[in-house]
Amino acid sequence: GSRSHSALPPNWQVRVSQKYDREYYFNTVTRESRWDPPTLSPQLGAKHILAKHRGSRRPSSWREENITRSESEAHDIITGYLNDIEQCDNAEDKDKMFGDIAEKFSDCSSAKRGGDLGRFERGAMQKPFEDAVLALKPGEISKPIKTDSGVHIILRTH
Repeated sequence: GSRSHSALPPNWQVRVSQKYDREYYFNTVTRESRWDPPTLSPQLGAKHILAKHRGSRRPSSWREENITRSESEAHDIITGYLNDIEQCDNAEDKDKMFGDIAEKFSDCSSAKRGGDLGRFERGAMQKPFEDAVLALKPGEISKPIKTDSGVHIILRTH
């Protein structure tokens, strides 16, 4: 096969089966073999705004050495941001405002990228976070979501 293999997901290689004398795909991490090319998707993409609280896995961030707010305070803060963003008239403005708020107030290191987490595979994020991303269409924003990290709102980008 002269198909190009440039777009293989991480950890996948093309190998040749001696027995069948044809190429197959092999994942060096999971040891999975398959005839069909592994797909790059479903890769997900999202931005988020995180408010940590004292019950968070790591109650500290670039903004605050020692986070003391309660979970319900974190939830109220995130709900406030969501309400502000929802006031915007169009997706472009919502996206911009989401990024601006993330940059100033998100308790995640992604704040410096406007909350952008880039692309990630399924299974890379905490389950409630991933489930929220999967429930959104690109451009949509979640209701407040709780994870071990704190309370988030998520904007699906991909």
